[in-house]
Amino acid sequence: MTDDKQIEFQTSRPFTLGVEIELQVLDKNDLNLVPKGPDILAMVPAELQERIKREFIRSMIEINTEVCSDMEQVKENLNNLIKKAEDLAAANNCILFATSLHPFAKYSDQELSSHPRYSRIMNDLQLVGRRFITQGLHVHVGMEDHESAIRVCDSIRLFLPILLALTCSSPYYEGIDTGLHSYRAKLFEALPLAGMPDELGSWDKYIEMVNLLTNTGIISEVRDLWWDVRPHPDFGTIEIRICDLPSTFNEILAIVALIQGLVVNITESDKHLNPNMQVLKSNKWQAARYGLEGRFVYPLLQKKISMKEAAAEIFAKAAPAMEKLGTSHYLSVLQRITESGTSSSRQRNIFNRQNDFTAIIKELYPKFWQ
Repeated sequence: MTDDKQIEFQTSRPFTLGVEIELQVLDKNDLNLVPKGPDILAMVPAELQERIKREFIRSMIEINTEVCSDMEQVKENLNNLIKKAEDLAAANNCILFATSLHPFAKYSDQELSSHPRYSRIMNDLQLVGRRFITQGLHVHVGMEDHESAIRVCDSIRLFLPILLALTCSSPYYEGIDTGLHSYRAKLFEALPLAGMPDELGSWDKYIEMVNLLTNTGIISEVRDLWWDVRPHPDFGTIEIRICDLPSTFNEILAIVALIQGLVVNITESDKHLNPNMQVLKSNKWQAARYGLEGRFVYPLLQKKISMKEAAAEIFAKAAPAMEKLGTSHYLSVLQRITESGTSSSRQRNIFNRQNDFTAIIKELYPKFWQ
């Protein structure tokens, strides 16, 4: 006899925001990953310990905003938290670096953080988990109720590859050019229950699936579903997890604003999109492999366009909501990304000029706040 859990979708004010970013901890001298995350966290003031947190390897930390009512609050939160974390890193002879993969660090050199959940997961994942030394950008958007959350999760899947293409920052792995713009995306898909989710359909179907997976021991908790987008019942949000981590502060903010605008647009639409899964996977591959130079297919229309054209279309789709939210100034930042390229392109340009992986960090790091 199974014991089905009653999962409550917590109350959340619609379209509020919570942002999580994962940052690399680098030795200030050799610019390699260094396991000083615990040293940095030991210096975090008590009132910020829920905002600056450990991650599964000791050479990274996580920054979490509070629940933010608007993008101005997100900007203020992230600005203050990152600068505080940077000061603590400097006190440990470290810097914090924003890309989704370090260009030359070895996974075999990384040390696991001490936490029962991380130990359980890594014991199961073995080499697949140890190779996953990536960093990402996760965005929570508040939803009015559970059915709205399910509908937005289903419908926004069509646009997730475009969000990935706009944020690619992981072309190198252990000193090798992977040929991809987001190798992180493919490393992530090696994990069980990760990647593009199937259509959820309804809250009842979602609960039925979660209970099946829990009762059979496939997952221990809802957080073990590492999808590119997922409902987060504990927070009353949907969580978009597909993005690589952009390398500048303004690009991070612009992507968060775009996601918020898209979610508002989808919520206010009467359409429930259920795109063909094979086309979704193909679009995601195009984003991971080619970035903004990839192609994008609308499955229902059988329409093929460039990824840049697809990006322009979702900018237009989100623009009315962003205007109402007071975030339309971020559209110019998004447009610049499509014109000048993402972090992955910048990293390749730097390496092609200098043939030196540390040059990538030396050039990108000072530009984070510009």
